[in-house]
Amino acid sequence: MGLINKIRQFGELVMFSHTLFSLPFAAVSMIWAAEGLPSARVVFWILVALFAGRNAANAINRVIDADYDKQNPRTAGRQIPQGKVKKSEAIIFTIALMAVFVFAAYQLNFLCFVLSPVAIALFLLYSYTKRWTWACHIILGAICAGAPVGAWLAVTGKFALPPLVLAAGVTFWIAGFDTLYGTQDIDFDKSVGLHSIPERFGLKNALLLAKIFHVFAWGFFFLAGALGGIGWLYLVGMGVIAFLLSVEHHIVEPADHGVMNWASYHINQIVSVLYFAVALLDAWMIGRIG
Repeated sequence: MGLINKIRQFGELVMFSHTLFSLPFAAVSMIWAAEGLPSARVVFWILVALFAGRNAANAINRVIDADYDKQNPRTAGRQIPQGKVKKSEAIIFTIALMAVFVFAAYQLNFLCFVLSPVAIALFLLYSYTKRWTWACHIILGAICAGAPVGAWLAVTGKFALPPLVLAAGVTFWIAGFDTLYGTQDIDFDKSVGLHSIPERFGLKNALLLAKIFHVFAWGFFFLAGALGGIGWLYLVGMGVIAFLLSVEHHIVEPADHGVMNWASYHINQIVSVLYFAVALLDAWMIGRIG
């Protein structure tokens, strides 16, 4: 029972369920790159790299932010401030995941292996960005956007325009909902000297910038699909995504944590899964993949 509880605590520490944010976009990029499904071996190691990298980044973020999390009433219940997971345990967990990430990259190809330390450095960088720049939300988006680029590189071993455009969409999409989520901590960030778009520009302007980010995200998602040709299903899917993002901005309520979880997380999980479904089916219907 103790082991099961510890596993559950680590899962909550890294917010394992939030893996759905980047994974669908990486999967779309992988399928576009291969014009279908790559070999089972490539799919396996891409998934291993994605899960290891994403969870390592979240774990080290929790370690680095532990003191701030303890002071913030909204985050004081997290695993490290509550002593449910020790810092030393989280650090060992992070190192193990980073090792798995590098090994998975090695199994894919030389370029992925060479770039894996760069990805790890970026994982570490993000955790400190709120200490010196309000652009932390954009930086987070850009780091998460490495998922579709990495998946393309894993399949082809070279850079190309479609995954970069898709990555731009992911950057602005995540920056948008992370800005919304950050509106809950305006007063706390000001009190401890942390930086964010809401802290720097105020609530009203932060909400406006989040909308602008999502307009850009939608445009890049559309363009990414158009680069390889799109059919009616992709267009319908993009319409539904536009509707979901509109709902997200309509229901935002910084004072209500439950509503903010829906606006910032749950709706966007639906967006990512929907994008994967329509991109995959549309590509199959128009013959983009075999």
